[in-house]
Amino acid sequence: MEKPVLVVLAAGMGSRYGGLKQMDPVGGHGQSIIDYSIYDARRAGFEKVIFIINRELEADFRELVGARIGRGMDTAYAFQELESLPRGYRVPLGRKKPWGTTHAVLAARELIHGPFAVINADDYDGPEAFRVIYDYLAHHRDRPDCFQYAMVGYRLGKTVTEHGGVTRGICHLSPDGLLEEVEECRDIEKDGEGGRCPAAGGSGWRTLPGDTLVSMNFWGFQHSFLEESQARLPLFLDRILDEDPLGGECYLPMMVTDMLRRGRAQVRMLSSADKWYGVTYREDKPSVVQALLEKTQAGLYPENLWGAD
Repeated sequence: MEKPVLVVLAAGMGSRYGGLKQMDPVGGHGQSIIDYSIYDARRAGFEKVIFIINRELEADFRELVGARIGRGMDTAYAFQELESLPRGYRVPLGRKKPWGTTHAVLAARELIHGPFAVINADDYDGPEAFRVIYDYLAHHRDRPDCFQYAMVGYRLGKTVTEHGGVTRGICHLSPDGLLEEVEECRDIEKDGEGGRCPAAGGSGWRTLPGDTLVSMNFWGFQHSFLEESQARLPLFLDRILDEDPLGGECYLPMMVTDMLRRGRAQVRMLSSADKWYGVTYREDKPSVVQALLEKTQAGLYPENLWGAD
């Protein structure tokens, strides 16, 4: 039985942050956010990490991130390329933007042979998230009639920033804790202990309580997700190319929601009490640096995660 592997989405540039934030140090010894996440993943049981990156950034990424993390984890690389499309599809003239996170995960399909977790490179998810997702993937397999996936959810109040609006996926659950839908909400602003976003129709505000469960793109999939997504991607591309040929993307929640609506999958909601940290805006960085320093001083992490500079 294949052990779960970790897939890290690291191909994108942080346009609002103004640089390649996956490589920006937030700890001593040049450690970036992804160092802490992968350290937590290793403690949870993961032994292999697959980085999905932009081919043009390969040399820098290997030098600044991969070489260091490779001391403690088996590492591999896949490349999200704009031209990598199903037969019969071409990149529209003028398009520069990648095709989204589903397309990114599919870039690694030749390297994945069993269950896998997916995270963003620029998110600090916390130790508990990796423990619960690894435990789920290690003990669950697809049923003959239904794929068995999972997602780690976070409380909205622990994911918003004071420095601008963010996009979050609001999770709607069934009474037995299964995901029914991920509703994308844009421009969520911090509002007390929770948040608020523009109401439908553009009139007024929608209040979102701080304990609202949201997706931070931390998924647990079986290998079946790759097969199903590869088969369904042309349907999404047809819609994207019709509605927004230069900017449309196929996100993981879109593909998962499609499977849920067709009864092809169930997604178990797993929760983490840890606070999520990320650098959406440059002004977020000092608070992330301080939080990781405090966690290190409290003994949660060693000062040098991988043992050498």
